[in-house]
Order: sequence, then C-alpha cells, then structure tokens
Amino acid sequence: MPNDTINNAIKKASTSNENYEEITYEGYGPNGVAVIVEAATDNKNRTAADVRHVFDKAGGNLGTTGCVSYMFNKKGVIVVEKESTSMDEDEIMMLAVDSGAEDFQSSEEIYEITTDPADFSMVREKLEEAGLEFLEAEVQMVPTTTVSLDEKGREKMERLIERLEELDDVANIYHNWEE
Repeated sequence: MPNDTINNAIKKASTSNENYEEITYEGYGPNGVAVIVEAATDNKNRTAADVRHVFDKAGGNLGTTGCVSYMFNKKGVIVVEKESTSMDEDEIMMLAVDSGAEDFQSSEEIYEITTDPADFSMVREKLEEAGLEFLEAEVQMVPTTTVSLDEKGREKMERLIERLEELDDVANIYHNWEE
C-alpha cells in the first residue's frame, strides 16, 4: 500500500472526530478469483460505490456477504527471512511448534509460520525473544484453495489490486490468486 495513502488516512482520522466503521466487501475478480476487501470508512455508501466501481472496471463483480469468505481461514502468519537469522531450519521449526504454531513451511528465501489467531501474539513474542526478526507478522485471511491465471488474467488481477489499494478507505485486500 502506498505511503501517501496511509499518511492521508492517518491525517484524516486524527484531524476529525467522525466515527469510522469497519466493513468487509467480498467479490470475484477476473477468472473467478475470490477477493476480500477490508475497509474503514465514515461513509458506507461512498466506499461501497467506490469498491463496486473498481470491481466492475477490472472485469470482476462485488458479491454478497459470505460469497467468498468460506474459501478463507483467519490465521496468524509470521514470515522470517532465512538470511536474517543464524538459526537453522530445524531450530526455528522446533521453536515455532513449541510456541504453539500450527504449521511451518520453508522455501528458498523464507520461513513461514502459521498460527491460530488466538495464539498469534504468544507465538510472535516467543519468536521475538529468541531474536528472530520478521518480514511480516499479522493475522490474515489465508485462502484454502488458489486459482492460477493466464497472462491476461494476471494483468487484470494486478490492475484490480492496484486500484483497490488506491482507495483511501481500503485497509486490507485478500485473494486466492496463486501469484
């Protein structure tokens, strides 16, 4: 998300005494990619119209509540860059599992630790105490299945995500596109 968007949202929130509501929009992007958009807004009608417009322009459509959320699970996700630690894979895996993590995966450049949202803070704290630094550590909506796209579909999906990120009210975007 661009820093300007974040700074504008912070500035707008800190200078006004308006009430903001958290709203979740669900829909389908190009080629049936499931998309969840979390927003914080002081005007539900404006935000809904903006989000609907972006979906329509990108070849997708906004759906009803629950139309795609069943394809996602709320999980704590902690990502550690391999180069940032002197610990080996087995040590990190044992530390994560002993701390209460549900899953541990290793790729070429990163370790990804998945937790139940209720255990996220505890696992994060124990990993921090062990000296690990995180690339990412947050509770996210993790897709249960993914969709792969052809070149044209990827371009449309990138455009959809980019346009959604440009909206001031949008906080998070989750999708099941296999990038």
